[in-house]
Amino acid sequence: MTTPATPATAPPVPVAGQRRRKARRRPGLRLYTWLVMAWLLLPIAVMILFGFNDIKGKVNFTWQGFTLTWYEHLFAIPNLTDALVNSLTIALVVAVAATLLGTPIGLALGRYRFRGRGSVDLLLFAAIAAPEIALGAALLSLFIVLGVPRGYGTVVVAHVAFCVPYVAITVRARMAGYDPTLEEAARDLGAGPWTAFRLVTLPMLLPGVASGALLCFALSVDDYVITSFNAGRTVTFPLWVYSASRTGVPPQVNVMGTLIFLGGLLIAGANVLLARHRAV
Repeated sequence: MTTPATPATAPPVPVAGQRRRKARRRPGLRLYTWLVMAWLLLPIAVMILFGFNDIKGKVNFTWQGFTLTWYEHLFAIPNLTDALVNSLTIALVVAVAATLLGTPIGLALGRYRFRGRGSVDLLLFAAIAAPEIALGAALLSLFIVLGVPRGYGTVVVAHVAFCVPYVAITVRARMAGYDPTLEEAARDLGAGPWTAFRLVTLPMLLPGVASGALLCFALSVDDYVITSFNAGRTVTFPLWVYSASRTGVPPQVNVMGTLIFLGGLLIAGANVLLARHRAV
């Protein structure tokens, strides 16, 4: 006596394969994504292109030929070079200071439950959501009331004030995937509080800390509104470019912008590779 054979069933299609097929059926979404990316990158591409423009006068609005002259004479305008140095050094100081101040805040918000936690959250998001002109005017009023002369130092303080919330929120988001039992295991094995933090907690938070520091650096270099309120006689790169736009922006501005953009890409890429290496 034989039992009837059961019909063979096809093996289930992997979920990844289903997702790939669905993606192929939506070419419009892919085209839309590429169009948005092209629209976002178009100004950067124009800036890079006009860094090679062989202009014959002061106007750098029309393409007149290819040249590497502006890369060879990148620092030919002393005031522009000083403004770039001011922006880079301010951004570096701000990134370090904001990271040191914001990391403990993000660590506390992500690890502990305490009274006033909601108010701290509200304050951080309010500082990010507030218009820059409001924050710049408030800091200007504070410096005037305290009798602090505006200059390099007030720009640093102002940039740190609006960068700390970005670091705190980034580190707090990183804490969402943090496993506290790892630090407890280190403490059980004899590590002190500082040793456990340095060898266990900090390496796990490092991608978030590095992302916050890079974000602060980029925001500081890019800022114009808050800087214009509190700079005094100090001239940064955005302030110089805006003042030069009335008479004609020299091609060295495009070259410096290109180098800043490429430097940011290299640092961001290094951060991604570091995060992947630590994940492995």
